Amino acid sequence: MLKAIIVDDEQHCIDRVLKLLVKYSHVITVVKVVRSVDEARVSIEEELPDVIFLDVQIYDQTGFDLLKQLSAINFEIIFTTGYGNYAIEAFKFSALDYLLKPVDEEEFDKAVEKLKQKTSLKELSKKMEVLFHNLEEKKNGNQKKIAVPTVEGLTLIDISNVIRCQSDTSYTHIFLKGNKKITVAKTLKYFENLLELHSFFRTHHSHLINLVMVDKYIKGKGGYALMKDGSYVEVAVRRKEEFLKRLSGI
Repeated sequence: MLKAIIVDDEQHCIDRVLKLLVKYSHVITVVKVVRSVDEARVSIEEELPDVIFLDVQIYDQTGFDLLKQLSAINFEIIFTTGYGNYAIEAFKFSALDYLLKPVDEEEFDKAVEKLKQKTSLKELSKKMEVLFHNLEEKKNGNQKKIAVPTVEGLTLIDISNVIRCQSDTSYTHIFLKGNKKITVAKTLKYFENLLELHSFFRTHHSHLINLVMVDKYIKGKGGYALMKDGSYVEVAVRRKEEFLKRLSGI
């Protein structure tokens, strides 16, 4: 049986999570419901939960304030957050689970199912490292990192080091500076959604490139992008106009 703590300052949000947990009463038991960062810190130390459902904004503090106060994070975390919250991209980049309010039942079920797989503490530590790094860098405007799952575990990548991504059915090959390559069990669409706001462009159904890493454009029906690692990437005819527009804006 997994022990859970709910941390939220809004009663209707607490009620929603409690309602959705009813069907999992044979797997998860809620040992505490708390409404402040201070209460949460004490409860975590006392109860040693397996998972916490953690609201991002808790009155004038945040769930991140809570996590930074803990000596160790040895439990799973499912964040809950309002639409348009500044932390959503940070969650995506760190591969941590988050639920948008009002919490959707199907998304909630997916998150709970993942709990049964139990992430290793080493992987959780890496995810938290990426999360806190990106939250801090968002303030400073510096480079960001993403956490990607590989056969060895989680790998942390500076997105500024990514030259291009190439599809291989349900896998993606990520080509990095220094002639490095990482293969990830994620689709190219996943990385397109993750990186499209960071100067990445889908030139072809099989290719996503970092526009900053384009050395030159070679004319043709669609043409080719010559990347800084010496590779040639095809540009689909229907994407050529948008590609050239985006490239000229870099």
